[in-house]
Amino acid sequence: MPTVPAHVSDIAFTPAVKREQEKRGSREGYARMEQGAGWRYRIDDDLRAYAAERDSFYLATTSSDGYPYIQHRGGPKGFLKALDDRTLAFADFAGNRQYISIGNALGNDRANLFLMDYANRRRVKVWGRIRFVEDDPDLLRSLTMPGYRAKVERAVLFTVEAWDTNCPQHITPRFTEAELAPTLIACENRIAGLTAEIESLKARIRRSQPGDERFT
Repeated sequence: MPTVPAHVSDIAFTPAVKREQEKRGSREGYARMEQGAGWRYRIDDDLRAYAAERDSFYLATTSSDGYPYIQHRGGPKGFLKALDDRTLAFADFAGNRQYISIGNALGNDRANLFLMDYANRRRVKVWGRIRFVEDDPDLLRSLTMPGYRAKVERAVLFTVEAWDTNCPQHITPRFTEAELAPTLIACENRIAGLTAEIESLKARIRRSQPGDERFT
């Protein structure tokens, strides 16, 4: 396991970043954060549960030339799993065969996960080290999602070095079909009930006013 620094947030708050924070007036607040609970490096129950609810996230790696690359990873809810208190893992499903993330990791295993919950306006940033595993059948089987028709090519292991949550500012709520389903079903049932009530009222009016065609 990598050595944990005195302040876990130093993985992102480099000396250059701290100078900018000082210049722009936010260093004092972050210094207090560092002396308090600070950022975390172990996967606790909150992060474990949050990760299990994700059906997609963003993976960032860096090429040997220093260019960052961000890739969307998706699958059934729960495909991102916590194996222990420092390791996240997920199946690498067959895709467009560009292998950019794999190639980047060969030269630089530092990576970042960006986990979004648009419906609840939450986001979690995770720094760590990434590796791709192809020769562990038991691990691959443990990451396979039953009923999901996708070929698992390899396992991806992500050793967590730091993670932190972000505030909800500027996150536009977005909802999946599954998240909207209960509300849509309730609306459809309500519409059906109102339609039946209208038809019943029209029938009563027709019966009370024979020959009047205005309500037919």
